[in-house]
Amino acid sequence: MMSTLPIRHFLQFVDFERAEIEHLFARTRVIKDRFKRYQPYHPLADRTLVMIFEKQSTRTRLSFEAGIHQLGGAGVYLNTRDSQLGRGEPVEDAAQVMSRMCDLVMIRTYEQSIVERFAAHSRVPVINGLTNEYHPCQVLADVYTFIEQRGPIAGRTVAWIGDANNMAYTWIQAAGLLDFRIRISTPPGYRIDPSRVSPRDAAHLECFDDPMLACAGADLVSTDVWTSMGFEDESRDRLTAFADWQVDSDMMRQARPDAVFMHCLPAHRGEEVSAEVMDGPQSVVWDEAENRLHVQKALMEYLLLGTVTDA
Repeated sequence: MMSTLPIRHFLQFVDFERAEIEHLFARTRVIKDRFKRYQPYHPLADRTLVMIFEKQSTRTRLSFEAGIHQLGGAGVYLNTRDSQLGRGEPVEDAAQVMSRMCDLVMIRTYEQSIVERFAAHSRVPVINGLTNEYHPCQVLADVYTFIEQRGPIAGRTVAWIGDANNMAYTWIQAAGLLDFRIRISTPPGYRIDPSRVSPRDAAHLECFDDPMLACAGADLVSTDVWTSMGFEDESRDRLTAFADWQVDSDMMRQARPDAVFMHCLPAHRGEEVSAEVMDGPQSVVWDEAENRLHVQKALMEYLLLGTVTDA
C-alpha cells in the first residue's frame, strides 16, 4: 500500500531536523518499553521492507529484519550478488521496480552516491543502512543510548578516537544538529577532510593530534575498527599507524568519571580497544547494539506513518 505522506529519506543524519530526531527518540522510548513488556505493537501491518546488502552485515540485517517483523510488517533480504544489481542492472532501474513492490527500502552498500541515486528514483522512503561516507542509523542508536544512560546530550562532549570514517563524519553531523561538542583524534594521514564539514558542524568540532587530550573531560568516548570494510588492503599499514590510538584504561581515565564507552561493533579487543575497557563497567556497547533495533523501529514508523503521538 503506497503511503500518502510526502516521501522522506534518511541517507544522512542531517536529512532530519532536530525536532524530528527528538521525536524519534521519544518514540523509541515508547516502542522499546512496549517490547520489554511483551506488548504487541503492529502499526506497519501489511507493509514490506526490502533490505539490499552489498556489504556483509550482522547487526544491520538482524535489527531491521526483526524490527519490521515486530512492527507487524515483513522484511525481504536481497544480496546484490544474488540479484540483477550484481549483474549490472542500473541502480535507477532497480529503484523504479523495487519501490513499486514494497513500502520501504534499506540499503547497505559502498558509495553514498548509490543510495542517493536509488532514492532519487524511488517511490518509497529509502534508509541508509551504511555507506563508506555515513552511518546515520548507528549514530542515531548511539545518541539515544547516551540519552538513556546519562540524560540530554546537548552541551556534552563526545570524543571519537581512531579513523576518520563514516562513523566520525556522522558524529560530526549529529553534533552540529543536536548541539554537543565532538572531539576527534586520528593518526596523521587519516584526518578529517574539512571540505566535508559544514560551517555549522565545524563550530562543534575540534581535532586533536593527541587522543589523550581529545578524551579529557569527555562524557562519551567512542571508537571503531581501524580498518573498515572495503579498506582491507590497508590493514597492515593501519595497524602500525593507529597503534597509539587504542582506547584503554589510561585513555578512559582522562574522560569524566561517569563517561561511557561505545563501539559500533564488531570489536577487535587488543587493537582499537582494550578488553578491560570493552568489557568494563563504563562500556555500554550491548545496550548500544540493542538500541539499533528500537531506534530503527521508530524510524520506520516515522517514515511510513509520520508523527505518531499515541502511546
